[in-house]
Amino acid sequence: MLNDLREQVKERRFRPEPVREVMIPKANGKLRRLGIATTADRVVQASLKLVLEPIFEAEFLPCSYGFRPRRRAQDAIAEIHYLASGSRAYHWVFEGDITACFDEIDHTALMDRVRRRLSDKRVLALVRAFLKAGILSEDGSYRDNLTGTPQGGILSPLLSNIALSVLDEHFHDKWQALGSVGQRYKRRKAGGAVMKIVRYADDFVVMVHGSRADAEALWDEVAAVLAPMGLRLSPEKSRVCHIDEGFDFLGFRIQRQVKRGTNKRYVYTWPSKKALSSIIEKVRQITRSHRHRMLADLLRHLNPVLRGWCNYFKHGVSKRTFAYVGYFAWWRVVTWLRKRHKGLSWGAFIRRVVPGWQIRDGEQEMFQPQAVEVIRYRYRGAKIDTPWTARLPKEITATA
Repeated sequence: MLNDLREQVKERRFRPEPVREVMIPKANGKLRRLGIATTADRVVQASLKLVLEPIFEAEFLPCSYGFRPRRRAQDAIAEIHYLASGSRAYHWVFEGDITACFDEIDHTALMDRVRRRLSDKRVLALVRAFLKAGILSEDGSYRDNLTGTPQGGILSPLLSNIALSVLDEHFHDKWQALGSVGQRYKRRKAGGAVMKIVRYADDFVVMVHGSRADAEALWDEVAAVLAPMGLRLSPEKSRVCHIDEGFDFLGFRIQRQVKRGTNKRYVYTWPSKKALSSIIEKVRQITRSHRHRMLADLLRHLNPVLRGWCNYFKHGVSKRTFAYVGYFAWWRVVTWLRKRHKGLSWGAFIRRVVPGWQIRDGEQEMFQPQAVEVIRYRYRGAKIDTPWTARLPKEITATA
């Protein structure tokens, strides 16, 4: 198959198949549209991504963190924490969310941005072919996709970053126009607004040092920047707030509060209520299932879920939340075990089934969220390199 694909691509005979549409439920009760490509198309997309990613990474700005190598959601949270803390005082927040971003990207505008960096017509033709491949609906009918890039494709995250980089460039140009550090300081002292964007895929916040009016003015400004790409702000999910009110971003709750025992105010980050509800529901579903015949089977399904959730949030103020999740999960598993050991008194159950209050089955032991160490995540700024960052030999660096 690989040899055949290689020949098709070389001879320009390759034509992608329509993606299979699958609708999956979202947390808010709505449906998300995914496009599942064939195996052959995914191989070609992965190869194309290996070619395109280094080219576009060279011009992507540091304020973007989603679907980029060596960057993660915690970097975005760390930058927000950095900007809102101390004398930097970016206290007003414009929370932005784009309506159906992957489904509404304008193909012509996207290809124009791709052509800015690429001139190879064969590569451009492949990108265009994947955008125009069409959609095979769940009922078996075919339809053309006039806009958007299928969510679920290997190439789609990179293409969405290329489209959304218009936002990054707009706010970067505004920042550069303010001049030097001294000039920006004078502007802030005079009451002028200074702002920076932090973006993770199609979720972004604009941190504003200024007034609420400066943040409110971003509604029209951001909408005007997105319009040429065929994108729209979501009125329901976008809003303006103060850091003291707090807001949710990438699963974290970010809010400035008075530190206990002092009069000083600090910016804190911890798991949001929505994220906590999500893990509680997952634990409830796993322990409710009847397919686990042995405790070891249950723990093999439950432990990765708990471990992954805790590893994501271990860089926030999460100790009390971890303790609650561990307490809830322990009682759910104990309840599951009690149903399988009916007739045992509580004391006998503890001695025989959970000795020392520890849940284990042979070598399989229940993961304990409360034991996870909370570690502060340091803001890395623009120091995050890419896998393709040039590394000069020491003698050349010394000579330079």
